[in-house]
Amino acid sequence: MAEQEHGAPSIRLLGRPSIERSDGAAYRLRSRKSWALLAYLLLSDVAPTRGQLVGLLFSEADDPLRALRWSLAEIRRGLGGAASLGGDPVVLQLPDGSAVDVLTLTRSPWAKAVEVAGLDAELLDGVAPRGTMAFESWLLSERRRLAAAAESVLHEAAVGLVARGALDRARGFAVRAAAMSPLDENHQALLIRLYRLAGDDAAAEEQYAAWADLLDAELGIAPGSAVAAAMRERRRERTGVPTDASIEAAVEAGMAAIAAGATEPGIASLRSAVRLADAGRTVRLRVRSREVLAEALIHSLRGLDEEGLAHLHEADRLALEEGDTVGSAQARAELGYVDFLRGRYDRAELWLTESLALAEGQPAVQAKASTYLGSVHSDRGSYPQALVLLHDALGLSREAGEPRREAYTLAMLGRLHLVRGEVDRADELLTEAVLLAQRQHWLSFLPWPQALQGEVQLAREDPAQAGETLEQAFARACQLGDPCWEGMAERGLALVAEAGGDSKRAFTTLLDARARASRLADPYVWLEAHILDALCELGRRHAHPGTRAWIEDMSALTSRTGMRELTVRAMVHSAALGNTGDASAAALLAADIDNPVLQRLVQPDPTVLPQVK
Repeated sequence: MAEQEHGAPSIRLLGRPSIERSDGAAYRLRSRKSWALLAYLLLSDVAPTRGQLVGLLFSEADDPLRALRWSLAEIRRGLGGAASLGGDPVVLQLPDGSAVDVLTLTRSPWAKAVEVAGLDAELLDGVAPRGTMAFESWLLSERRRLAAAAESVLHEAAVGLVARGALDRARGFAVRAAAMSPLDENHQALLIRLYRLAGDDAAAEEQYAAWADLLDAELGIAPGSAVAAAMRERRRERTGVPTDASIEAAVEAGMAAIAAGATEPGIASLRSAVRLADAGRTVRLRVRSREVLAEALIHSLRGLDEEGLAHLHEADRLALEEGDTVGSAQARAELGYVDFLRGRYDRAELWLTESLALAEGQPAVQAKASTYLGSVHSDRGSYPQALVLLHDALGLSREAGEPRREAYTLAMLGRLHLVRGEVDRADELLTEAVLLAQRQHWLSFLPWPQALQGEVQLAREDPAQAGETLEQAFARACQLGDPCWEGMAERGLALVAEAGGDSKRAFTTLLDARARASRLADPYVWLEAHILDALCELGRRHAHPGTRAWIEDMSALTSRTGMRELTVRAMVHSAALGNTGDASAAALLAADIDNPVLQRLVQPDPTVLPQVK
């Protein structure tokens, strides 16, 4: 952990917790509840009230407020006089230069985050208080989130080091990431790619065979496209020096082929352009060829985001070395987009915030970064921030003359208002998004706002119209072969079946929606949680035997990613099965989320199932 300024403490919460004061003296809080309170204050987005803290940790004490005051006083002693802690709500302010391992992990660039001591250790290991059910629910959620953050940082560090040519160090981080989540295809693809780049084809083949055996034993499936692409990677060799014109021609040919629907030949041309650019001497073309190829891999060929990430990290490094801030901003916007899809919201927020700072005066890049960052906040349940960013993105899209970006932003705004129960506003925005996409002949995007329109019609209790809209969206999505759009449309169709009294069909359709939405290595993770939420609601209503497993899946997924509203919804489902700690935790966490629909869900009785629309 970095050296702190005079008076600034260094706080470690991963593993066995400790506080190191600026004079080098270590301090350990005597009470487990004091450690729990410190962790909660540091990791909460909003300062909690004293009443909330009493309910979370001290409700069993003879004098709960006095017990809270004692723990606050112990924390003050531990942090030293330069820190401030008090008030109602309770606000903790650390002096400049303070170091907190969990905040470094989640808020710092990978080069700093990966150096956190005990990176993959458990939050409050060995000192978590017992008998505090609401806190235990919160702690489980945070442990999952921080473990996922550590895994993401290790993966990102490995990809970033590949871009710097540090293959041996990159491999060490890739191995650690794969060990944390052995069934993650992207981790395996990265590790295999590293072996191939190093020229160790035997190790790559051995890793592939082991991965294939594990997949077959655990899931009964074969390796996907990301790992197959990694196996095709080859060690880079020097070629003759091409002209800039030949490189630009290869880029333009690839772009034209993709625009005409010939995606595979277009990708091949762009890969060739990258190799030519590397053999040339123009950094600008090395950056541009990589960024164009990466966007094509990420947006046109599903399941190959991992290869796209590698090119984006290289483009970002090259652009910064050349002083090309716009090129770096473009690369970071796309890096943020991939992390957004994967539910790595802390990493996405970092990339996209940096992209906005670098793209000053470039409305097209700013529009892209603002749209994705607004979507990140929306997925997390941070709706006020999302609204500001998405409205900014709308104006920037129009300023830049980018109607497709405008349509995407309108759809994300429509989704936000739909989630908040503002159905009329959602309908207006989604109708505008559909019309704009149609005018732009953007058929590959159209199923998304159409599926959301279907959910609006369900909310208005018009299942017949919703069925027509969703059938059209589903048919288009299937023609495109887009798993996200297919899954979103099928989720709506399942609720149409439920509204018609056909619960058997509803369950079958939801299960198929989940399978479709996650069939590739790079799904939109929020969508799987959205589908699971519907499965849990219907499962509770009909006492389906799979309900408990769905709730556990939803809880694990939403807490790992930091989807705050969907984490609360998972707790509500869990509370309905008798987990009273989840009921208390749901009410506490929901208080920080600006959504009237969610507030009605958790109060006064979060075990009451709302009517499914």
